[in-house]
Amino acid sequence: MLSLDNPTFERFAFYSGIAIGKTLLMSALTVRSRLTNKIFSNPEDVAGFGGKEIIGDERVERIRRCHQNDIENVFPFVLVGSFYVATDPDPWWAAVLFRTFVISRCLHTVCYLTPVPQPSRFLACMTGWGVTAVMAALVIRAGRV
Repeated sequence: MLSLDNPTFERFAFYSGIAIGKTLLMSALTVRSRLTNKIFSNPEDVAGFGGKEIIGDERVERIRRCHQNDIENVFPFVLVGSFYVATDPDPWWAAVLFRTFVISRCLHTVCYLTPVPQPSRFLACMTGWGVTAVMAALVIRAGRV
């Protein structure tokens, strides 16, 4: 089941890789923003890099919040998605769910960082959350207790 010989798992691994890569990119963008603006949240960073200790700078915080939202959504998707693949779902529907999640997360990031007026970001976030919730429900339905 959880092998690249399984086309559903292969797609899941591909889309999960994109989602995790995007999460890692957000971490790098947060660091870049902190260094560029010389805004740090820890005294040792201020001493080491020369800057000012400001917690709550909007330029840094917006990127950091977007990254936090990725952490809260991408990792449940990867975990639940692994269980979902193990239920041997229809490959076409599984690919639709995986694709929808990744597209929604990319749109969420664009909406967050641009920023685009609400409810755009909310809808993007809830679409991805909905995909994870659907997969979780299908895993529960397939389970045997």
